Amino acid sequence: MKMILSALIGGLIGFGVGYFGKCTSGACPLTSNPIISAIIGAAIGVMVTIKP
Repeated sequence: MKMILSALIGGLIGFGVGYFGKCTSGACPLTSNPIISAIIGAAIGVMVTIKP
């Protein structure tokens, strides 16, 4: 449950970064596309919760 919640939170933060990002040329994929940013944010959110 914690992993799903962190993936959702990370995805929302990533989507916000992609949507409100300042890169309009498309050269920076993290801030130019909200979908890619949401996927990367969800992956980072899951990685934060995984215990080594």
